[in-house]
Amino acid sequence: MMLFPLLATAVVARDCVAADNAAPTVTVGSKAFTESVVLGEVLAGLARDSGVRVNHRAELGGSQVLFGALKAGEIDIYPDYTGTIAKELLGGEGGKSDDAIRARLAEQGVVMSRPVGFNNTYVIGMLESRAAELGIETISDLADHPELHLGFSDEFMERSDGWAGLRARYELPHRRVRGMDHNLAYRGLASGSLDAIDLYSTDPEIESYDIRALADDRRFFPVYDAVILYRADLEERAPKFVESFARLVGAIDAPAMIAMNLRARVDRLPEPQVAAAFLKDSFGISSEVQVKSKWRRRLARLARNTREHLLLVAVSLSAAVLFSVPLGVLAYRRPRLAKPILGVVGVIQTLPSLALLVFMIPLLGLGAEPAIVALFLYSLLPIVRNTYSGLTQIPGPLREAAEVLGLPPRTRLWKIELPLASPSILAGVKTAAVINIGAATLGALIGAGGYGQPILTGIRLADTSLILQGAIPAAVMALAAQALFGWAERWLVPAGLRIEPAS
Repeated sequence: MMLFPLLATAVVARDCVAADNAAPTVTVGSKAFTESVVLGEVLAGLARDSGVRVNHRAELGGSQVLFGALKAGEIDIYPDYTGTIAKELLGGEGGKSDDAIRARLAEQGVVMSRPVGFNNTYVIGMLESRAAELGIETISDLADHPELHLGFSDEFMERSDGWAGLRARYELPHRRVRGMDHNLAYRGLASGSLDAIDLYSTDPEIESYDIRALADDRRFFPVYDAVILYRADLEERAPKFVESFARLVGAIDAPAMIAMNLRARVDRLPEPQVAAAFLKDSFGISSEVQVKSKWRRRLARLARNTREHLLLVAVSLSAAVLFSVPLGVLAYRRPRLAKPILGVVGVIQTLPSLALLVFMIPLLGLGAEPAIVALFLYSLLPIVRNTYSGLTQIPGPLREAAEVLGLPPRTRLWKIELPLASPSILAGVKTAAVINIGAATLGALIGAGGYGQPILTGIRLADTSLILQGAIPAAVMALAAQALFGWAERWLVPAGLRIEPAS
């Protein structure tokens, strides 16, 4: 009698697993600012409600990174804005109307939804007290105050609808202009080190910081209606999800979006919780958001970030050791190749780490793989250089003694030269490990996770404790790596072959 219920349960469980495995998987992307992350969570909640397995890759970077990932199939869907699409992504070739933009996107296999309901345009803002003191009400008024300090987000500095175009349209004479993270600009404005910054019109800080939005009296900024961009093949792969997020059209007006941004940025509620409340209030969708205690959240985040960070560092460093030590030996054995080899790895080291990560996206997509390759390249110089230096600095009498013994070159290398050079090689590996641990924090910008993730989120939310949750473990890991290699040096280098420091 007991057998039937067990068999029935097994069949039901098997069917459930089969159904879950058959469900399509959708990857949602979002940019590195709060509003985009919240909208990404809204899309993720709608995906789950329509029976789709979903992966939300949050805080991936700027517009070009997300759009490139969408076209490459790294993500399936993400929120963006019509002005950004027309000016930044299509380079002004998409035309001004939404239909013209859609037609241009369709040529690239991308579909743009109807507007979600709010226009998140750029705004130039000043503290109300400072603007009143100088009598500034419009962007044109800034031209009469060339002494002002301006601070704009890094993306705004480079966009065609950013600082260059604004300066030309309004003939602004300012030379004290800095590029910085958008979230840090508010602190600069509040501290008085900046006089005017670029804002998003749905930023809750406009009210909380008492900021005056300067009138765009020459109509420079286009309309930035929020829309959903998704791959055209999503309509075949997940038709229920496409039908589900179509309900967002006209569903979020500016006050509603500002309220959600306020809850996430000022009230510090997790974005999934903010999105779940919106879905319940607007569509009656009840989604399970697991709300853990603060310490449980921190411990879970620390464990996840540590696992991801260790993976990035361990894989990239191991590959670098396997590649760099033979390269250093080659430079030692073939003196004519030493200069080119050291020159090439030296040039790689000079490449800006952030640029190198972005260069990897078209080749390897988003996630851990491009970050590992970038970290591998950064590890080459210290290991190759120290291997070469360690071998070339072996005292001549020791080398001659090995030759007198009649040992073949390969035996001399393995039995005499590499052990003698091992302190220098280990020092190079130790340096590479410390560099890797620090540089791996940038991997969060392309979805690799690790300790950089809480640092990025902390900057976005102006949350110092969150920044420290990434910075302190990274520093501890670097110190641990130094201690580990110090211990390894004592155990791996034979005492009789150690080169004692000169007295």
